[in-house]
Amino acid sequence: MKIKLFALMALVVVQSCGILNRVPSSQSDACDILEHRSSWRRAVNAASKKWGVSPSLQLAFIKTESNFRARAKTPRKYFLGIIPTGRISSAYGYAQALDGTWDWYRKDSGNRSGSRTNFADATDFIGWYVNKTNEKLKLSKSNVYRQYLAYHQGHAGYASGRYKSSDAIQAVARRTADNAKLFKRQLSKCN
Repeated sequence: MKIKLFALMALVVVQSCGILNRVPSSQSDACDILEHRSSWRRAVNAASKKWGVSPSLQLAFIKTESNFRARAKTPRKYFLGIIPTGRISSAYGYAQALDGTWDWYRKDSGNRSGSRTNFADATDFIGWYVNKTNEKLKLSKSNVYRQYLAYHQGHAGYASGRYKSSDAIQAVARRTADNAKLFKRQLSKCN
């Protein structure tokens, strides 16, 4: 009897973890995304209030970076096409924050226990980074296209104009800005 009870409890724990890590079924509907988990709505609103960064920008960045997957990682690199040699970068989690940038965020923001797999920490990180970009590069917090370019390229990469030679990254930034506009319209109807 104890073994059956233990097995049942283990199954419940495993199932609940799976539910918690599921991505929203509709990643193109901000209302559905925030109804997916009530804590996500609280997280984007808290980051918006703290950093002055819109929920629609936060959601658009996360959609672009991880498709709302908590443990998203960059693709692997291969030697001779078959031997894995690591990953393209250390980007990880909802916001795809690099190790060094995440360490900077944790020290600078005071969120020393922050986790890249925690949605609230990821939205706070995005708000913090957009705020830093606004301070350093004087980019408007509402200019999603330019903010995303600075997010993806880093402050120095953006300032150097490195993104100008990449049609692909500019296209991703446009798509991110378009998603932010769509999410803003949707959120105005479901709030």
